[in-house]
Amino acid sequence: MAVRIIDTADVSPEATLGDGSSIWHLAQVREGAVLGENCIVGRGAYIGTGVVMGRNCKVQNYALVYEPARLEDGVFVGPAAVFTNDHYPRSVAPDGSLKRGDDWEAVGVTCREGSSIGARAVCVAPVTIGQWALVAAGSVVIKDVPDFALVAGVPARRIGWVGRAGVPLQEGVEGTWICPQTGTTYTESDGQLMEQTHG
Repeated sequence: MAVRIIDTADVSPEATLGDGSSIWHLAQVREGAVLGENCIVGRGAYIGTGVVMGRNCKVQNYALVYEPARLEDGVFVGPAAVFTNDHYPRSVAPDGSLKRGDDWEAVGVTCREGSSIGARAVCVAPVTIGQWALVAAGSVVIKDVPDFALVAGVPARRIGWVGRAGVPLQEGVEGTWICPQTGTTYTESDGQLMEQTHG
């Protein structure tokens, strides 16, 4: 399947785009970025130098994904979400001289498989968003988010659990949670959620 790049997009010839990927109007994909198969980068979105995205990721309109972010397969980044990359952002050094790209250490956001970041959320690096976790719109994430966690607020705090479908789980008995959409059962222990497998 062919890669689709709208002519108003700015895609570096040094970026790698997987088959079936689409880059929309005014989006920018920088040098060294690697996108897996079937990724979508929406209008005005930014993918920084060396960012790595797995398969089937969606970065919606005007989202900013700064290096060295890592997105595993199936990650959703909502409209105007921001992934930061600097512990101590400054325009100038203490002596007043202009800071340059080589005088600070970039830190990144990691999004595990299937995780979703809501519109206008900010992930302050370095943080990891767990597998299938959901960050609510407008949240500010300043610490790691567990797998399957639903977090919201400023700063973001866990307010529930979600399953692979993204639907809030319903509490069962004795530390169990159930997805009302798929029927999948999960077990909670020590602030972590584990998906039960049936074999």
